[in-house]
Amino acid sequence: MPTDLYKLVSARFFFTFAVQMQAVVLGWRIYELLKDPLALGLIGLTEAVPAIGLALYAGYLVDRSRPLITYRRVIYVSFLSGVLVLAEHLLEHRLSLHSQVGMLYGAAFLTGLARSFAQPSIFASVPRMVERGDLLRATAQMSSALQVARIAGPAFGGLVFGFFGAVASSTLVCLILLFAIAAMFSIKISLSPPSANHRHTSIKDELLSGLHFVFKHPILLPALTLDMVSVMFGGVTALLPIFASEILMVGPKGLGMLRAALAVGATIMSLYQSKKELRGRSGTWLFSAVTGFGVCILVFGLSQNFYLSLFALFMSGVFDSVSMIIRSSAVQLSSPDDMRGKISAVNSIFIGSSNEIGELESGIAAKLMGTVPSVVFGGAMCLITVAFVAWKSPQLRRLELSRLA
Repeated sequence: MPTDLYKLVSARFFFTFAVQMQAVVLGWRIYELLKDPLALGLIGLTEAVPAIGLALYAGYLVDRSRPLITYRRVIYVSFLSGVLVLAEHLLEHRLSLHSQVGMLYGAAFLTGLARSFAQPSIFASVPRMVERGDLLRATAQMSSALQVARIAGPAFGGLVFGFFGAVASSTLVCLILLFAIAAMFSIKISLSPPSANHRHTSIKDELLSGLHFVFKHPILLPALTLDMVSVMFGGVTALLPIFASEILMVGPKGLGMLRAALAVGATIMSLYQSKKELRGRSGTWLFSAVTGFGVCILVFGLSQNFYLSLFALFMSGVFDSVSMIIRSSAVQLSSPDDMRGKISAVNSIFIGSSNEIGELESGIAAKLMGTVPSVVFGGAMCLITVAFVAWKSPQLRRLELSRLA
C-alpha cells in the first residue's frame, strides 16, 4: 500500500477519534447542565442538520475539487469546534447557563458542517491512491480505522473526562486534531479534480444523481437501509450517560468503561478484518452481524449488572464492526469513479440518519417510554428490520464482495 494512504488513514483516524471523543464530553456536559434526556437527542439533531442537509451539495463539490484539500479544510472546521468547547469549559463560571448551552450546541453544529464534507472527500480519494486490485483491502483498512476511532474516541473521552475533567479532555481533542492536520500536510500526492463528464444537463440532476444511483441499485439501497434503520433504533450511545448515572450507578468513570467496551469489541474485530477479508458469503455475514447487534442491545437494555452490560456492549462493537466494513466495501466497489463523491454523500445521509437522528429518537423515546423500555424497543426494531430486509432483498443475502472487486 502507498505510504500516502497510511497517512490519510492516520488523518482520518485522528479526526474521527477527536470528534467522537468530543461527543461524549458534549453529551455529559449537556445532561449535567440541563438534566433532560431530550437535550441529549437535540445534540444529535444539531449535528445532523448540516451533516445531512449539506451532504448532496458536498458530494457535488467534492467531485469537482481536490478531495485531499477539501478534507484538510474539514479538519480546520472541527478544530474550531474543539476550541469552542474548550472555551465553554474555561469560561463556565463567567457565562450564563444559556450561553454555555449555546456554545455546546454551536460546537455540535460545526462538527456536523465538517462531517458533511468528510465522508465524500475520503471516499473520492482512496480509489485514486491505490490500484483497483488493492481497493477492497484499502477500503477495509480505512473502514477499520474509522470504526475503531468512532468507538475508541468516546471511550477515551469518557475516561479522560472522568479522571481529569472537562478542560483536560477538551484540550486533548484540540491536540489530536492538530495531529490530523499534520498528517494531511505530510501527504505528498496531489489529487486533481476528477475528469469532467456531461452525463447530467443541470446542477439539480447532478445533485440528485447519487440518490438515483443508490435507489436503483439492487445491493446498495437494501444494505444502507438495513444499517440506517437498525442503528437508528438500536443505537444506545446517546443514553449511556443516563445508564451510567442512574441505572448502573457507575458515574463518569463507568461511562468511560461502557464506551471502552464498545471500543475493545470494535477494535478487535476491525483489526481481524484488516488482515482477513470477508469476501465469501458477505451477505450472510452482514445479516448475521446485524442480528447479533440487535440481540446485544436487548441484553444491554434489560441488564442491571454492570459487567453484563459491559459484555453486551463489547459484543455489539464486534458485530457493528463487521456490518460497517461489509457495507462500506460494497458501496466503494459499486461506485463509478466520476460519482464517488455524490454516492458517498448519499451514504453519509444514511449514516447521519442512523447516528444523529438515532440519538434524537433515543432521547424522545426515553422521555416518552422511559430509558430501559426505549432501549428494548430499539433492539426489537433492529431484529424486525433484519427480517424484513432479508425477505425483500435476496440479492443482498447472496452478496459476494469478491465478485465486485
